[in-house]
Amino acid sequence: MRLVFWAGLITFALDQLTKYIVVHAMNLREVGAIDVWSPFINFRMAWNYGINFGLLSGDSDLTRWVLILVAIVISASVLWWVRADPAGRWQKIAAGLLVGGALGNVVDRIVYGAVADFLNMSCCGLDNPYAFNVADIAVFAGALGVVIFSNTEKPA
Repeated sequence: MRLVFWAGLITFALDQLTKYIVVHAMNLREVGAIDVWSPFINFRMAWNYGINFGLLSGDSDLTRWVLILVAIVISASVLWWVRADPAGRWQKIAAGLLVGGALGNVVDRIVYGAVADFLNMSCCGLDNPYAFNVADIAVFAGALGVVIFSNTEKPA
């Protein structure tokens, strides 16, 4: 479980550090948009009150606290799963990514009232209207990894 802890801590710290730099140090919350390597990588400030792509978004305290509770329950469930049915190093790293990313977004909801999304990527004439953050990437990769690297052997 040490590997899960360290992967989660590094993911959480990287997420919070990038958000602090972009939102506060680069003042994206006021500027709104910064083209880094247009059109491939841009910073676009977006406050996400819901889940992926703004689903279930509503600027209400109830929604915010329900989503915080859901993230904590899912994180605890993943930790329980990995501890009860360990499948190896890659599953533990994936679990750490998932939990670290989920808790990074939980901190945003507590501090800001919404998740700070800022990464925007477009390419090849397609204009992507959505923004995301390091935690979102970690949650997606972690969830996929936990499933892919799970223990597939059936007990005898």
